[in-house]
Amino acid sequence: MKVTPDTPGADDPGNGRRIGLDVGTVRIGVAVSDRDATLATPVETVARETGLRDRDKADIDRLLAIIDEYDAVEIVVGLPRDLKGNGSASVKHAKDIAFRINRRLTNAGRPLPVRMADERLTTVAATAALRASGVSEKAGRKVIDQAAAVEILQSWLDARAAHKQELHP
Repeated sequence: MKVTPDTPGADDPGNGRRIGLDVGTVRIGVAVSDRDATLATPVETVARETGLRDRDKADIDRLLAIIDEYDAVEIVVGLPRDLKGNGSASVKHAKDIAFRINRRLTNAGRPLPVRMADERLTTVAATAALRASGVSEKAGRKVIDQAAAVEILQSWLDARAAHKQELHP
């Protein structure tokens, strides 16, 4: 099944911090942008607790607390696809977390755009970057999800900047 990610720049909320999420079945990597939405940096790795049929648990609460803490204007969730653009089994998990965050923000009277971003090869790029910086594979496991979230968010920010440049050369 083809899975289509959102397009950066469409319905853009303007300047402000973005939160990037790399959703896994065990952990969720979190990254944040600066207020100008140009640079992504790692925040933390949240242990995944909420399953597909569970009520929201502490992981969702923590993600919402991070969104509030950074006063985010947009949430970017990695959409796991293969190189042909087909959804992997993890698509359900990413979409479920995005849905839960959107629902909770909306119910709290703070609706924010929750986007699905192409995350192909982000874990590969994150692993290569960690290896290049001298981080051991064992130590890297603790931060690989954050590094992947940074890659997801940075790709989104770069595409957003390119879109803005096309509109206003």
